[in-house]
Amino acid sequence: MALAQRVDRIKPSPSTAAAQRVRELKAQGHEILDLTVGEPDFDTPDHVKAAAIEAIGRGETKYTPVNGTPQLRAAIADKLDRRHGLRFPTEQITVGGGAKQIIFLALTATLNAGDEVIVPTPYWVSYPDMVLANDGTPVVVPCPEADGFKLTARRLESAITDATRWVILNAPNNPTGAAYTTDELRALADVLLAHPHVRVLTDEIYDEIWYGPELPRTIVAVEPRLADRVFLTNGVSKTYAMTGWRIGYGAGPAELVGAVNKLQSQISSCPSSISQAAATAALTGDQGFIRDTVAVYRARRDETVKTLTDVPGLTCTAPSGGFYVLVGCAGLLGRRTPAGEEIRTDEEFARYLLESQRVAVIHGAAYGAPGYFRISFATSNAVLTESCERIARACADLS
Repeated sequence: MALAQRVDRIKPSPSTAAAQRVRELKAQGHEILDLTVGEPDFDTPDHVKAAAIEAIGRGETKYTPVNGTPQLRAAIADKLDRRHGLRFPTEQITVGGGAKQIIFLALTATLNAGDEVIVPTPYWVSYPDMVLANDGTPVVVPCPEADGFKLTARRLESAITDATRWVILNAPNNPTGAAYTTDELRALADVLLAHPHVRVLTDEIYDEIWYGPELPRTIVAVEPRLADRVFLTNGVSKTYAMTGWRIGYGAGPAELVGAVNKLQSQISSCPSSISQAAATAALTGDQGFIRDTVAVYRARRDETVKTLTDVPGLTCTAPSGGFYVLVGCAGLLGRRTPAGEEIRTDEEFARYLLESQRVAVIHGAAYGAPGYFRISFATSNAVLTESCERIARACADLS
């Protein structure tokens, strides 16, 4: 069967592929310490699950409006008001089957062949392929560790062309956990004000998993004059441990939201009615779950960073948010395994960890960050402790 060119342009998600490889090895009887998982290891809060069960009991099992129930959109509007001081009319909010779907549809609605999308690296693995699938051209802009893994105004200015349609800002970032200060957002906003043809797509799915004294801001709250050019995306997956419920949302200009709704009407009709009821309860109910889980993540982060920083050949910067650490392994490339094989790339290093120590990580090149690997600390303390010990052992065995 001849497939469309867009299928050949993209590759499977590296994180999904890594998770599948772990499942295969476990099915073969291997004990794998899995640090690839991009979802909380906590269960969905009980009051959220109860809300879903109650919705089923009330018979709320039918189609909903394409853009989500009025109750959920109102809850999202209230959340954005509390979180950022931004008041979106509910007609400027759309709900979909996860933030990933919302981002994809926004690109589908706005990109034509040759349009460029600025993708700062390190990036979430799906961004470049989403752009390619929608006939666009990803413009990858390196953001080195020396810059905190963040896009600077100078680098943004240099990347913009007449063909630029979007710049993607993911903060807190996957895989680095980096987020922008108000001053850094102000500098980026000043560049964007000088280029009115460029829109901003913000991916804020980790915005509540934060370890600083104040939550990170969003660029449109820093510069309201960008309001008609910013599409803010988020969801309940990471904050409330609801990855499988598949609810994400976007807020922005009415014209773009209407286009996303039109596309969704032809693709999936609407998000799950039961999941929407659960998401409404998550956003409007007791928020203590966030406080409690972030405290656990913080302790895991601190111990993981401390342990790995002490391993000769590895480097890592403590993430400010999210539940990942991007670990530098460039100092170990070129060394040889006990079997005499040279490790030339971060992908080969990740494979070495899996084969020699049964520790699964994702290589940095998958995120546009060669010379690094990503670990998730959304797992138990016991798994993290044992994994770090095995990683240290693997590094010590290199010559």
